[in-house]
Amino acid sequence: MSTTHDLSTRHAQLHDTQDAFDSVAADYDGPRGNNTAIQDMRAEMWRWLAASFAPGSRLIDLGCGTGLDAVHLATQGHHVTATDWSERMVDRTRDRAREAGVTVDCRALGAHELERLDGDAGFDGAYSNLGPLNCVPDLDAVAAQCARLIKPGGRLVFTVIGRWCPWEIAHYARRRRWARLAVRFARGIVPVGMNGRTIWTRYYTPGEFYAAFAPHFEREVQRGLCVFVPPPYLTWLAERHPRWHERLWALDRRVAGWPGFNRLGDHFLLVMKRRES
Repeated sequence: MSTTHDLSTRHAQLHDTQDAFDSVAADYDGPRGNNTAIQDMRAEMWRWLAASFAPGSRLIDLGCGTGLDAVHLATQGHHVTATDWSERMVDRTRDRAREAGVTVDCRALGAHELERLDGDAGFDGAYSNLGPLNCVPDLDAVAAQCARLIKPGGRLVFTVIGRWCPWEIAHYARRRRWARLAVRFARGIVPVGMNGRTIWTRYYTPGEFYAAFAPHFEREVQRGLCVFVPPPYLTWLAERHPRWHERLWALDRRVAGWPGFNRLGDHFLLVMKRRES
């Protein structure tokens, strides 16, 4: 009885999340999904993608959104299979690839459905940018499917929404919004509003997240992302104080990999290498 109820709840939450992203796909390249702060975070991700994948790699994009990362990598000569739970986001990716004159294999499937993707050990790596994996109901299952699909020695490069964001703690504590401040510290999946709809989200520390992948992947890099830089929902600070924003980014790039700091930030970045056996 409880198993049936759990499955029904999970299905409803996945549908809610899909509906939320479908509803914003048309304008997600604007301030909501690609503001100044997010562009800077994406540039940092692209730096690590370039360092992690050899030219011409065969890659999986887990949660491709409107295709900014997938098309960028395709223009660099990579062979990208772009996946997303939102069909409208996949449509945007397909349109962007066509306009750019590159080939991207676009698939409307969620990270929780990777068993539908063929190619055991057929991929050189996978990446996921800006938190799609915070929305999957079973991270262990995602890790097992990544292990199936990625060649030994292949890499995963993920940016994940973290639990300990100093800016968020200060922002909501100053306003005495204690319930909102507590959201990231919930141990289970929690509802997060977007466009009048709900995204079901689970927040992680790097250690909690990596635990799901540790049986199959070795952690190579762990860094905080937006440790000193304000998070995307405070992007007005960056736009009002651009020089100050650049200085904070320089500080982020310098120290966000140091012990302690590498657990903090609006997001964190992990690079993991597929174990040989």
